[in-house]
Amino acid sequence: MPMNPVPTLTLNNGVELPTLGYGVFQTPPEETVAAVEAALATGYRHIDTAAAYGNEAGVGEAIRRSGIDRDDVFLETKIWISDYGYDATLHAFDKSAGKLGVEQIDLLILHQALPSRFDLTIEAYKALETLLADGKVRAIGVSNFMPDHLERLLAETSVVPAVNQIEVHPYFRQPDVLAADAAHGILTQAWSPIGGITFYRDGEHTSTLQDPTIGAIAETHGKSAAQVMLRWHLQQGRSAIPKSVTPARIAENFDVLDFELSGDELAAIDALDTGVRGGPEPDAITLEAFGSDIPEA
Repeated sequence: MPMNPVPTLTLNNGVELPTLGYGVFQTPPEETVAAVEAALATGYRHIDTAAAYGNEAGVGEAIRRSGIDRDDVFLETKIWISDYGYDATLHAFDKSAGKLGVEQIDLLILHQALPSRFDLTIEAYKALETLLADGKVRAIGVSNFMPDHLERLLAETSVVPAVNQIEVHPYFRQPDVLAADAAHGILTQAWSPIGGITFYRDGEHTSTLQDPTIGAIAETHGKSAAQVMLRWHLQQGRSAIPKSVTPARIAENFDVLDFELSGDELAAIDALDTGVRGGPEPDAITLEAFGSDIPEA
């Protein structure tokens, strides 16, 4: 049996999710089954995927092969902007559930705010509310929503999102979004939690993995820089979903429950924030630039 049972966080509707999840962003479909099998064997019980990743079927296959009871795995996926709109989003659930091979999805979220067509975003979210009421999903939420997007959504819908999945790492903390999420009782979930999105950036600074402040803290605890960053998220009450296809890294990222960062260490990591986003600006995500058909199940 894997050691280190992951603690859970309670969402605003009472559903519990394991605080540390495993992400499959940019994991090729042909590598997904083995990667997710390795994560589940390590002890992860929360898997995050998305319709736009093209690997939901591999995630579902890995869960079936693992022999782990479906009820013991928290499954999260995302609706892509091309499937926004009430009826389209209801059908998008069918596509994702079909690929995953499940009848119920634990957490279903909208992948982007799509501010240029927020009317479609509102209709998509209302479809999520219907799926929630019908018991087809256990919780609903959003991703990459900024405070103004949240305010617009809350003004026109009934169910407060359970989760807002955003870019958060030591070089980009988004304190305004963290505060807005907290004010509404929305759990912040960090994508790129160890700053992987920054590794490919030109010239602004070195990668978080080489940061001297993080490195010094890691040395103090006998841990890696990645482990320190994941611990930082967990101690600040966020869900984090690191990704790797390397079994040793998958295991390393999971081994973050046996040490504690001090208040000074947490503050030192907070102070590394550059305010520079690694991913695309949420307002830049438009149907014209980013729309792509999501295949049927």
